Amino acid sequence: MKNTDLIPVFLGADLNCYNFARAFHEAYGVVSYAFGRYAMAPTKYSRIVKFTIVPDIDNETTMLRVLRDFAAKHPDKRLYLFGCTDDYAAMIIRRKAELPEYIAPGPAAGLYGSIQKKAEFYEVCDKFGIPYPATRVLTAPAAADALTAAALGFEYPIIVKPSSSVDYWKFPFDGMKKVYTAHSPEEAAAIVREIYDSGYPDKMILQEMIPGGDDHMRVLTAFSDQNGKVRAMCLGHTMVEEHTPHGLGNHAAIVSEDTTALPLVENIRRMLEACHYTGFSNFDIKWSGKPGDFRVFEINLRQGRSNYYVTAAGLNIAKLVVEKWSDGGNDCVLNRKEVFWHHVPAKVAFTYTEDKKLVAHAQGLKAQGKEACSLLYGPDLRLNPLRTACVLEQLRRQFKKFKIYYPKG
Repeated sequence: MKNTDLIPVFLGADLNCYNFARAFHEAYGVVSYAFGRYAMAPTKYSRIVKFTIVPDIDNETTMLRVLRDFAAKHPDKRLYLFGCTDDYAAMIIRRKAELPEYIAPGPAAGLYGSIQKKAEFYEVCDKFGIPYPATRVLTAPAAADALTAAALGFEYPIIVKPSSSVDYWKFPFDGMKKVYTAHSPEEAAAIVREIYDSGYPDKMILQEMIPGGDDHMRVLTAFSDQNGKVRAMCLGHTMVEEHTPHGLGNHAAIVSEDTTALPLVENIRRMLEACHYTGFSNFDIKWSGKPGDFRVFEINLRQGRSNYYVTAAGLNIAKLVVEKWSDGGNDCVLNRKEVFWHHVPAKVAFTYTEDKKLVAHAQGLKAQGKEACSLLYGPDLRLNPLRTACVLEQLRRQFKKFKIYYPKG
C-alpha cells in the first residue's frame, strides 16, 4: 500500500536501519531517510534508504540542526524518527521534546536513566519478579582478592560488562569487546581496570555465566503505544549469534516462536506498563538448561538490530508504529507464528547452530517457505546490480567470519 504522507527517518545505517526501512517499504511503499557518521554495508546502494553522511551526527547540536532542516523541507509529512544504536536512541530520547515535528516512539527522558543502565535495570527487575543472573556491581577498579568466587558469590568463569553501553563505546581502546569473559579473579580485575583506565565513568557488572550456547538465548521484542500500553510482543529463539569482538551477541539467525509459551513475558509486560514505557523495547534472555529457568540479561530502549524477525512473523513493526501508536486501543498481540529469520546465509546458520533439533526445525520452516533473509529483498535487488553485488559479498564474508571467530569446541 503506497502512502506518500509519511517519511521514516533513522539515525544510523546498520542492519537495524535496513530491517526497519524494509518494514516501512513493505507496508507503505515509502523510502526511508537515514543519517550517520559513515556508510555501512547493510544500506549501501539501497533504493529504499536514502543515506546521508554527517560526520558529527553524534553531536547533539548537529543532530538537532540536521533533523530540523529535514523537517523544514518536508512540512506536510508525518515524520517518524528512530535511533538504530544505543547512542542514537539515547540522543533522541534526551532531545525529542525539542523536535516536535517528529513522532519519536521512545520512552520518556525521565525513565531513561532508571532502566537503560544494567545495574539500575536489575533493581527494577527485582520489583516485578523478573529473574536475572547473579550479579555484583562495581563502581571502581577492584583488587583480585576482592573478586574471588567466594567474595562474588558465584564461580568462575564469569561475565564482565559495562553497565552503560552508551558511555562505554565513547571511550575506545585496543582490544575493546562488547562483553568479556574472565576465568580468574586476576583476569576480572585486569579487565575492569582497563575499562576504567579508558575513561569509562559508570558502573561495571560482574555476573555469573549462565551455561549453554547461543541456542539457549531468546530475544523478546515489545511495542508500547503513547499511553504506555503494550500492544505487541514477539519472542524469538536464537539459533546462532555473531562472535566478532564488536558484534558479540548480535543475532545471526532466529526462529520466532509462540510468545505465550514463556511465562516470563507476562512479568515483562507488567513491568513495562507499570513504568509507563513507550515505544519499542528489546530483551536478551537466556535459558539455564533447567526447566523453566530463564534469566533476563538486559533491556534495549529501541527496536533490536534483528527486528526483521518480528516483521517476518507477521507483526510488521512499521505498521505497529503507524497504526497503534496513537489509536487509543487496548489489544495486545502475542505472536505465535514460527518463521526462520537470518541475516547470514542459511548454510552458516545450520552449520554453527549447536542444537541440531532446532536446525532441523528451521530447515523444515525453510522448506515450507516460512523463511526471511533481511538483505534478500527483491524490490531492492531487482535491476540494481550494485546493491546485488554488495549483498552477495556481505553474505559470502559471513563464512569466513564464522570460521575465524566462532569458538572452537
